[in-house]
Amino acid sequence: MDILNPITIASFIILIFSIVIHEVSHGSMAYELGDETAKRQGRLSLNPLKHIDIIGTIVLPLFLILGGSSVVIGWAKPVPVNFYNLKDKWGELKVSLAGPGANLLVALFCGLIIRFIPLPEMASVILFLAVIYNILLALFNLIPIPPLDGSHILFSLLKGGDNIKLFLNQFGFFILIFILFLIPQFLDTLYMWTLALANLITGL
Repeated sequence: MDILNPITIASFIILIFSIVIHEVSHGSMAYELGDETAKRQGRLSLNPLKHIDIIGTIVLPLFLILGGSSVVIGWAKPVPVNFYNLKDKWGELKVSLAGPGANLLVALFCGLIIRFIPLPEMASVILFLAVIYNILLALFNLIPIPPLDGSHILFSLLKGGDNIKLFLNQFGFFILIFILFLIPQFLDTLYMWTLALANLITGL
C-alpha cells in the first residue's frame, strides 16, 4: 500500500487520535473521581505528542496498515491513574470503562452523521474509517486480559479470585500475544463484529 495514499494517511491520523481520546478519557474520569495524577503530568491533553508510544502508536499501526491488514490496532503510553485516590468504590470500573466508552461515543457520533447527513464520498469514507477504528479499539480493549481495560473491569467485578488475578497479571501479556498472532480466527471475528456494529450505526 502506498504510504502517501490519502486513505492510508487518513487511517493513520484517525487511529492516532482515537487512541489519544481513549487514554485521555481514562485520565479525565480519574480526575473527576479525585485522582489528579494524569493532570499533574500534563496527560489530560489531546496533543498526540504527549501520548505517543513509538512502537504502539507509530510502528505497529503503520506496519499493519501498509501490510493491508483488515484489523489495525495500537496503543499509547497509558495515562497514569492512582486507583487509591479515587473517591468512589466503583472508581476502577468507571475509569476502565471510560476509554472504550469514549471510543464508542465517537463511533456513534460519526456514524449518525453518515446516516442522516448527505456528504461527499471522501468525507463519508473518512467518517466510516473513524467508526471502524473506534469500535475496533473499544472491543479490543474490552478483552479481559491484562494490560487491556477489560482486565480492570473483570477485577472490579470479581469478588475474591486472587489466584485468577495473579495468574492473569503474570501471564496476561503472553496470552494476548498468543491470541493475536497464533489464532487468526480471533482477529477475523473481532473485525466481523466491528463491521456489523459499524453497518448498524451508519445504515450502510
